[in-house]
Amino acid sequence: MSLSFFDQFMSPTLLGIPLIAIAMLAPWLLFPNPSNRWLNNRLMTLQSWFIHNFTKQIFLPINTPGHKWALILASLMLLLMSLNLLGLLPYTFTPTTQLSLNMGLAVPLWLATVVIGLRNQPTVALGHLLPEGTPTPLIPVLIIIETISLFIRPLALGVRLTANLTAGHLLIQLIATAAFVLLPIMPTISILTSIVLFLLTLLEVAVAMIQAYVFVLLLSLYLQENV
Repeated sequence: MSLSFFDQFMSPTLLGIPLIAIAMLAPWLLFPNPSNRWLNNRLMTLQSWFIHNFTKQIFLPINTPGHKWALILASLMLLLMSLNLLGLLPYTFTPTTQLSLNMGLAVPLWLATVVIGLRNQPTVALGHLLPEGTPTPLIPVLIIIETISLFIRPLALGVRLTANLTAGHLLIQLIATAAFVLLPIMPTISILTSIVLFLLTLLEVAVAMIQAYVFVLLLSLYLQENV
């Protein structure tokens, strides 16, 4: 029985229990616990520096009421980045290649930004559906288009993250299989393919971090429109 390349994206089970929950909880075990000492170790200092700079960069253009989201967005950033990076290790499972998980993160957070806008400033929130100065005959068409684009936002968030990670993992497996098959036939070509595989792995590490940042950045832009 030949296995499909897409079998790596199936959620593994143990005794009928899906292991996606363990894969999602494992990254939190790697984070250092804060201490009461005046001087922290290097890992704590690096983590604090990263979170401080990330939060400052994300919330710089957002109004003060939106700063309440700093904790949840920073936590989401660390979770997505850890899941994406840990999924690159051998014999691991990447939960963020599942569209169901990504949509489960994208839809509630997007919906929360929309509800906040409708509750705090309903006129401004509804005004996004109709650009200022629109000719009268185009008003119904533009309202329909803007409404559709509004509801497509969470779908775009989830699909973007899933597609990028799935494509990267699949390409890595295809090139690795080609290098393994070519090794006894054409060793030189196999070595060159392995070099390409190494460079692609470095690229995928960058993609894993960038996609986590883009996910949170887009959520912060949606939040900016509604606070």
